[in-house]
Amino acid sequence: VQLQASGGGLVQAGGSLRLSCAASGRTFSNSGMGWFRQAPGKEREFVAAIRWSAGYAYYADPVKGRFTIYRDNAKNTLYLQMNSLAPEDTAAYYCAVKSDGTGYYTWFSEHNYDYWGQGTQVTVSS
Repeated sequence: VQLQASGGGLVQAGGSLRLSCAASGRTFSNSGMGWFRQAPGKEREFVAAIRWSAGYAYYADPVKGRFTIYRDNAKNTLYLQMNSLAPEDTAAYYCAVKSDGTGYYTWFSEHNYDYWGQGTQVTVSS
């Protein structure tokens, strides 16, 4: 499985960005995919995930109502639409594949994801 994240950049507070994660290999046959982020000096944290069965999505509380995770099967691509961006959203964003398991709490830990993209930087200016 190979993942290529893109779409990051510099945006003013209140603006929007859409991140993409192009996947190759056996990705959509797994449990799902997610986005994590890591700000300087902080640990990597969960942002959002999508479970392939039923297309159910999970979100971290700070991004609920602002971010939307979705996929395009035809393009084998995962997206993260980010609206109303704030300076605290500044981080490197990583996409990842979750190979198995669909238990609720398993979606929120990076340790349950098996393949990772290289990260794309998002910087939000105030």
